[in-house]
Amino acid sequence: MDDQDPGLQLVHLLRAVTMELDLFAAEFAGRNGLHPTDVRALIHLLDAGREGVRATPGWLGAQLGVNSASITALVDRLERLGLVRRERDTRDRRRVLLVVQDEAVRLGWSFFGPLIHEMVGSMRSFDAAELAVVRRFLLTMRDVAAAARRGGRDDSGKR
Repeated sequence: MDDQDPGLQLVHLLRAVTMELDLFAAEFAGRNGLHPTDVRALIHLLDAGREGVRATPGWLGAQLGVNSASITALVDRLERLGLVRRERDTRDRRRVLLVVQDEAVRLGWSFFGPLIHEMVGSMRSFDAAELAVVRRFLLTMRDVAAAARRGGRDDSGKR
């Protein structure tokens, strides 16, 4: 590919943003005695809560691409830190749901809040149509990256 290709230049910019956010998340993890995977787990659980997804350890393992033993250790760690709790599913008492504790939200906002406010504030210089294009672009790039990670498999695991 030609380095002057506008698409490739956007890929490089997207990678640079990703790297900055990864470094920021790594700093948060280090300051709070967390592993980077713990931070990713908390993000998935917070997103699940916003989307109304009832998160189980199996669901979280699938999101992170880790086995059940690793998820058990991760959830144990987050539970010991008071960031997540396990609770029985009222619909199916055999299932355990993962619930993010208020302490995790408080901790996250205390660290990421200023960055989030700065990002949202800087977006105010874009009009609604521009933001719609950016949203469509980011959703498309997320889907392309997720498909590549799955090796071309769909969400059911089929190619």
